[in-house]
Amino acid sequence: MGLLRYHSIMRWPRPGLPLAIVLATAFAAMPLAQLPASDRDTLPKPKPRCERAAFRVLLDVGHSAEDPGARSARGVTEYEFNLRLTREIERSLKDAGFTQTVVLVSEGVAIPSLISRMRRANAVPADLLVSIHHDSVPERFLEPWFSGGNPTRFSDRFRGHSIFVSFENSRAKDSLQFASLLGAELKARDLSYTPHYTERFMGGRQRELLDKQAGVYRFDKIFVLRTAQMPAVLFEAGMIVNRDEELVLTTQERQNTMALAATDAIDSFCAQRQATIRAATERRHRKIPRLGRTHTENAPTGARPAEEPATARLLR
Repeated sequence: MGLLRYHSIMRWPRPGLPLAIVLATAFAAMPLAQLPASDRDTLPKPKPRCERAAFRVLLDVGHSAEDPGARSARGVTEYEFNLRLTREIERSLKDAGFTQTVVLVSEGVAIPSLISRMRRANAVPADLLVSIHHDSVPERFLEPWFSGGNPTRFSDRFRGHSIFVSFENSRAKDSLQFASLLGAELKARDLSYTPHYTERFMGGRQRELLDKQAGVYRFDKIFVLRTAQMPAVLFEAGMIVNRDEELVLTTQERQNTMALAATDAIDSFCAQRQATIRAATERRHRKIPRLGRTHTENAPTGARPAEEPATARLLR
């Protein structure tokens, strides 16, 4: 019926025009509501989009100037690597429209600075926390050498990044979801994760590999991850004790690549999270009487009006 009606407003095509083109033109002119239900179901659904200005990311700079973490093969502190990469990711995110991005930089020695940093993080309403670090190896794998005339240590045995989540985080499922997205974006850019955390020789530093495609490990006791009140991951961007990888990690090209990977992963996570929240809100609205409508309309005659649900009050 709808098809015939739309044909009536079209000029009949000239002889010889293929029937497929005629039908395609007619269906293109037909509103979605006029299509059969089976055809509507097969149409591609629009990809969820992220409202970037409404999504807040916390970028945690691992360690501090007073407690700088590991040292690279050439004697540069991990904190310097962490700060530089964090600033690159911050710039990439803000350029992409994530204007609420916040960088957390702490001062002081390890435990007090960690506590202070997480107190500040949890005081900010945020959607995601990413803690930026660079990796080293157990002491027994380090070898002595001289760099620039100064004694230092290296290990060329391992290379690559790694991503950690904690199952003690209150949003562990969401944390794992983002970690897998980040690992996938890094892999798409030909960056490989280090598999050595699965090996027995790591002893107390051996970790469970949760996502073998993305390089996501489980490490429940990381303080930043388990105390964060939002989805949280720790990203070890590479091995700074590996002499070759250290040089690569300092290049602008690698910095940009990792920053763009993080930005794309955050954008995908944001779109999925916001779509889930919108769907949940719509479900609640369908269950709750329309605002402005009294409960006495549905109540039996003489019945006492029901108390307004708490969710309805919150949605006002």
